[in-house]
Amino acid sequence: MAEMLRILLLEDSTIDAELIEAQLESLHETFEVKRVATRAAYQAALAQDTFDIILSDFSLPDFDGMAALDLAVASAPDAPFIFVSGVLGEDAAIEAFRKGATDYVLKQRLARLPAAVTRALNEARERAERRRIELQKDLLVRELSHRVKNNLAVVLSLIRRTGRNCKSVAEFEEKLAARVSALADAHELLFEGNWDETELLSVFQRAVRPHNKDLSRFDIGRHDLVRLDPRTALSIGMVFNELVTNASKYGALANDQGRVSVTWTVDRTDSGRSVRLNWAERGGPIVKAPDEEGFGTRLIKANIEYELGGQANLHYPPDGFKAQIDLTMPESDTARILSA
Repeated sequence: MAEMLRILLLEDSTIDAELIEAQLESLHETFEVKRVATRAAYQAALAQDTFDIILSDFSLPDFDGMAALDLAVASAPDAPFIFVSGVLGEDAAIEAFRKGATDYVLKQRLARLPAAVTRALNEARERAERRRIELQKDLLVRELSHRVKNNLAVVLSLIRRTGRNCKSVAEFEEKLAARVSALADAHELLFEGNWDETELLSVFQRAVRPHNKDLSRFDIGRHDLVRLDPRTALSIGMVFNELVTNASKYGALANDQGRVSVTWTVDRTDSGRSVRLNWAERGGPIVKAPDEEGFGTRLIKANIEYELGGQANLHYPPDGFKAQIDLTMPESDTARILSA
């Protein structure tokens, strides 16, 4: 339903006001007119209400149209201002335009009023749309700059930390390329969704794709609908990449028989909603807990515990590696979690 067009009419003559409103009936929009006749009432209307357009007489008993224009420019700069006057000389018209008036219509030619109002409103809406686009562009540029800085910081951290645990240049290149590619894949998914919320299932599928394109080695159990904001999706994507990489090299995906079970469920809590993700491997080589925590494990915990404020519990029973990840997000968070 279209919004009601609000018109402020400054006119001391009742007859002229009725004639003006009769001409406005031909507008293609529904409207309401608030008529005022004095300076005090005009100022009160500008202070208390918002108007789409202002129509004003030029000659008034207690103040003139130029003063009314000045008040409108100060209080309602986005509302077009049109003089509707019996007499408006050329010098006065030029001065009015200089001060910010949109148009003027002579009372002897009121038939021109609807077209003048329509044109003024269209121009005002175009200006508002251009401002909105410019504001959106500025916000996007700032957001892009922020994300680029964050991503470069992540990449620098990956370079430093990956290098500490590698015994050769080839190993360093392989691990770093895989992690940067995982970050790029997550970005690609978010870009495809216009950097809006992304489903956890899509993040999982994109992270698994380089390792197991058809998901044939994964048993996906219960998976409630979970929508993640961009920041959360990037972190979860990096976590999935580490889990799949570890399974491919040392766990269930390192042979032809092993499988991975994945589930995630949503529950309501006092502080919002929580999601629990379970990762369980079976059928792979016998598992042995590592002697020391590697960078992949630290990366998982950093993304879950530091970035997202959740918990990551990793277990190494002989029959298969297991991970349980818990996240809690308030209802007000951008990253909403919705039960299927």
